[in-house]
Amino acid sequence: MKNENESVSENENESHDKSVQQIQHPFHKEHPLVLVAEQRNEGFKAYCDGCGELLLAPCFTCFHCNYHLHKQCAEAPLEIPNHRLHPKHSYAGFFLQQKPCLYDDLVYGCALCKEKRNMFFYACNDCFFFIDIKCAQLSSSFKFSQLSEHDIHQHPLTFIESPMAIDVLKRLNCCWCHEPLTDDIYLCPDCTFIIHKRCLDKLPTETDHLTHRLHRLILNRSDSDYLCNLCQKQHSGPFYGCSLCHFNINVECAWPRSTVEDKSRHQHPFTILMRQDSFICDACGTERNCISYICSTCSLMVHKNCTSLPRIIKFSRHDHCIFHKYFLKDLTRQDCKICFKEVRLECGSYSCRKPGCNYVVHVNCVLEDKSLYKVIEEEKQCEELEEKSMQSFIIRVIEVNEAGEAIKIQHLSHQHCLVLANKMEEDIDRKCDGCMLPISNIFYYCLECPFFLHKTCAELPRIKQQWFHQSNSTLYFDSFKKCDFCNQRCSGFFYKIGEGWDMCLRCAKVSNIIECKGHQHFLYFDFKYMEKCNGCGETNRYGAFRCGKCRFALDFGCLTLPHLALHKIDEHKLKLTYHDDKEQSYCDICEKYRDPSLWLYSCSICDTSAHIKCVLGHFPFLKDGVTFIYYHKHHHDLKFFIKVKGYPECSYCGKLCQEEILKCEKSTCNYIIHNKYKCRWRY
Repeated sequence: MKNENESVSENENESHDKSVQQIQHPFHKEHPLVLVAEQRNEGFKAYCDGCGELLLAPCFTCFHCNYHLHKQCAEAPLEIPNHRLHPKHSYAGFFLQQKPCLYDDLVYGCALCKEKRNMFFYACNDCFFFIDIKCAQLSSSFKFSQLSEHDIHQHPLTFIESPMAIDVLKRLNCCWCHEPLTDDIYLCPDCTFIIHKRCLDKLPTETDHLTHRLHRLILNRSDSDYLCNLCQKQHSGPFYGCSLCHFNINVECAWPRSTVEDKSRHQHPFTILMRQDSFICDACGTERNCISYICSTCSLMVHKNCTSLPRIIKFSRHDHCIFHKYFLKDLTRQDCKICFKEVRLECGSYSCRKPGCNYVVHVNCVLEDKSLYKVIEEEKQCEELEEKSMQSFIIRVIEVNEAGEAIKIQHLSHQHCLVLANKMEEDIDRKCDGCMLPISNIFYYCLECPFFLHKTCAELPRIKQQWFHQSNSTLYFDSFKKCDFCNQRCSGFFYKIGEGWDMCLRCAKVSNIIECKGHQHFLYFDFKYMEKCNGCGETNRYGAFRCGKCRFALDFGCLTLPHLALHKIDEHKLKLTYHDDKEQSYCDICEKYRDPSLWLYSCSICDTSAHIKCVLGHFPFLKDGVTFIYYHKHHHDLKFFIKVKGYPECSYCGKLCQEEILKCEKSTCNYIIHNKYKCRWRY
């Protein structure tokens, strides 16, 4: 019998083939998911989008979007009425959501495993409590005591018997003695605090400490932030302190591990040197005044946090995996590709191993934002990620030339075969149906209909990791969609990023560090930049590409403008121009004032200059004949056209229509209007 809260319901109009079961899942509304009951292809590797584990049958899958769910994840309830780790808001219910907000500092992680894993999770409607789908399934089998208050910690603690029976707790350690959780524990659902019951019962109220030998340290508790003199970080809650010397130690730092050993991070153990002193860390290259850990075999001295740096990570701003090294040999000066400051070659950094790739970053720069990188446990995972990034929309290569280049292909976006060409036979303005930019260099075209794709657009990966987001994005095509980055209405290919963002191909091809013809220095993306764009003069609300050496910045919209454009005002192609020396400037199209400090289109032969919007129009990246998706008051669907034959009258305002019009899709209906808000809204 099925639960009323089951996340999906079977399609009542099933296929005639009774052996095929389909479901419509609320987190994947584009297509139904098909049940795969048995593991057919052992060589095929994919991961469940629900729990992140390797995909095994039985499972549900969407072959169009490469979206997969284990049967158990697909059938997980959309709501659970309560959870024993969070009785405070049991009346509110816990609702299934797709992925946790990895960059939200208000969320510590899953209440049980303490991690922000990229998987489905249940969230409290009234606070920041959440538990991921795997831990929710595990914890339903175990008993937890009611929450109880302890002076040692600012949040209520949950008592758990026999924690080793819960797999996700096996890799965690006690915050006090740093030993595995082998017996009864107290766990905080609201933060990362976990302590053995025996450690909590024996916690001393005062102690002698090697880092402060003048006076005994007394156990205190503070609800406001204080600075720990050992780790040099702000904490709240319990601490050992000396009021005479204003010396404070966080409880977790008071008795750190004497030895840290993790061969997946470093081949030898690190031993604590219980002496506070200023030193430059060999692992991250920064200087701090704190206790240190040393590796006598390698002659390394590192910070406490740097004893467990991940050896390999996949950083969203680089195509390859990057590796931690304690020094870089045979290199001259290297600048960090994030902050553009010099990297100490004799100290630790992350760098790319690929031949010819000189990508190097500071440790603290690359690990600053957890949402932008993923820890790679085994080197073979790098190969799997590369293989995944090479899967394109090319379904089949039909013919290749002597150099092994595909000259005839079948592409998922088009019903006919596509043929490779080096240049357009006629001098006509054809656009790529992927990125909607003019066809210039090598491209694929259809012999049966006017369909064109740049070779680079045809070969784009189906699944791509964008440099500003750790989660994968999926390639798809749409006839009419607004890009959330350049704010243009576009046709063509898009990358779907999570559930909220759509990114056109022009924006997807922009890297986080770029060289722009309109500026002499490199530009890098600054998420916090909120000032004006030097190209269009508009204020940026969500960051921009800025120069590290001067006050110059550009948004996505200006960076992705076509370098050449056609307009009837001039017989030549107009060129994107980055400055104008004239003091008084006017647009030759609208004849209104033009700010000479902003970008423009111009022809040096004819001395023509014009606003960018006047040259490109309001919808320069829409394809002729697409169905208009925004509101209008006509009783039939309207189609968008860039140009129209003759000069028909607008059915609303009576003025002549010349460019960018909406026309009724019915051939018997003569309804035509300007593609302007007032004409399509008020008719």
